[in-house]
Amino acid sequence: MSQLLIKRPLAFIDLETTGTNIATDRIVEIALVKIMPDGSRLTKVKRINPGIPISEQSTAIHGITDEDLKNCKTFKELANELKQFLENCDIAGYNSNRFDFPMLVEEFLRAGITFDAGNRKLIDVQKIFHQMEKRTLGAAFKFYCDKELDNAHSAEADAHATLEILQAQVDRYPELKNDIESLAEFTKEEDYVDFGRRMIMEKGVEVFNFGKHKGKPVRVILRDEPQYYDWMMKSEFPLHTKQKLTEIFNSMMLKKT
Repeated sequence: MSQLLIKRPLAFIDLETTGTNIATDRIVEIALVKIMPDGSRLTKVKRINPGIPISEQSTAIHGITDEDLKNCKTFKELANELKQFLENCDIAGYNSNRFDFPMLVEEFLRAGITFDAGNRKLIDVQKIFHQMEKRTLGAAFKFYCDKELDNAHSAEADAHATLEILQAQVDRYPELKNDIESLAEFTKEEDYVDFGRRMIMEKGVEVFNFGKHKGKPVRVILRDEPQYYDWMMKSEFPLHTKQKLTEIFNSMMLKKT
């Protein structure tokens, strides 16, 4: 199996959570498998007290209960340690562009720490898989690696499996170049403003991607209906969405002055 050609660390992330709502749910377990340019691996796995109950549906999937986490540290208590571990890392995962990475950013924001994509490359192994084969993580592991995924929905097992799948995908598909920039470009989705995709870029302009103003320029709506900003800030949108909306709103106010 080919070793991934990387110039800086690549961290594979997998989360188990209280539910699937990025704005309101919390992380209960995080696994980070960091691949160094020399091929060595560093692994960090943490269980986290979310401060809210885990839904029965989520416990049925990952097997983690409220009782299991009562003596664990909160995300805020672990935030600096996790941020340091991910310093200068590109990020990879399975459905990570739409769930794991946005959820992680939300938790950092709740802890008062900025952790944005910045110049990081984001690689979503699920996107490669779905474009090529259209299957699930367990099926992907069997298909690409000819292995059964034991301990599925254990964050650490899933993160290690995702790493092996990406390595196998690079071997299997000649059109996939073995470098992080190309893989990130291959798995890139629409040009979004916030991780929740409530705002996207179209022809260099931020536009809303939901609701009654879908397809309309954000700045035009905020200019003509300033109360829409207040409504979004008071509603149950992800913190990252509110942060980006505020950046746009503040830039408009600065231009006025």
